[in-house]
Amino acid sequence: MRRNGTGAAMKHTSTREVFEYWDKRRGNRIAPERGDIEPGPIRRALGDTFILARDARGNHHFRLAGTRMCALFCREMKGASFNELWAPEERKAMQEQIAAVSDESAGLVAGISARNKEGARLDLEMLLLPLLHPDQSQSRLLGVLVPMVPPYWLGTSPLENLSCGTIRHLGPATVTVGSPRLVPVSGNGRLRHGLVVYDGGRS
Repeated sequence: MRRNGTGAAMKHTSTREVFEYWDKRRGNRIAPERGDIEPGPIRRALGDTFILARDARGNHHFRLAGTRMCALFCREMKGASFNELWAPEERKAMQEQIAAVSDESAGLVAGISARNKEGARLDLEMLLLPLLHPDQSQSRLLGVLVPMVPPYWLGTSPLENLSCGTIRHLGPATVTVGSPRLVPVSGNGRLRHGLVVYDGGRS
């Protein structure tokens, strides 16, 4: 996995829409709670969204998944393991990224690639955002997984062995002006669980 602290703005309308809604709902908090998220305001992106829940062993499973997101894998994703979607060599690193999003309450946006059963490549964008809960063991993650260009075979040939490219972290110093952009890595950042975390609020 390649980590990049600067990066361009989010590319897909679904990731931007969900991020902007999440950012609005959190207000002055580091993240909103699960109950703060309503489907209506993000209805255009709902088909690409999902919610992950962490079990007692620390593994994440799909609690909810949109129809277009399920079509990528040609099955209902509720209850499925998030980690098993990834190529075997990617799974440990992705587990660490997921744990960091949950534990640090800092989101991420990433470029993803995968192939279907016939070997056709597909480029996607993934967004992961924390949702607060008084009991940390019951925390949730709000996510988006969306193809940059929907393939003609969507829903007929499942994706497999997801691979992660560039990751951009959305920490406490994320700046939002129209489309979100990120504060560049500088000397006042500290590295925790693979994330560059900044003290202070949003500009």
